Amino acid sequence: MNTLTDAWHWLTDSAHWSGDDGIWHRLAQHLVLTVVCLVISCVIALPIALVLGHLGKGGALAVNISNIGRAVPTFAVLVLLLLTPVGKWGEGPTVVALVLFAVPPLLTNAYVGMREVDRDVVRAARGMGMTGSQMLFRVELPLSSHC
Repeated sequence: MNTLTDAWHWLTDSAHWSGDDGIWHRLAQHLVLTVVCLVISCVIALPIALVLGHLGKGGALAVNISNIGRAVPTFAVLVLLLLTPVGKWGEGPTVVALVLFAVPPLLTNAYVGMREVDRDVVRAARGMGMTGSQMLFRVELPLSSHC
């Protein structure tokens, strides 16, 4: 109970809500770090998943390889990165670790979404004379976002 009481007193102390070490400043840092890691992860994972889902080849292998990363503890990766030259970049190890752990679910879910598009619709688009990129952006991508 002492820890809970100490936490309550720390949170209700007005000194912790202002300044460069205040809660609002730390919240802003956390949100910026989250957005940066999410954007980097999306830039890496989504193009790979969309292309593999569109082609229908190699996706299962890529998904399985990326899912191996889910078995590695986040804290262990962060500690290992701190011991490398990346550890001298300030927030670098944290960004790298969070990106490594955000890529597998993004890749897996985007690939599965692309593969869940009804193949009859894709064949109909091909029969209408659509090119590969037209099918990707006008048929598969809109339909996969609803799966």
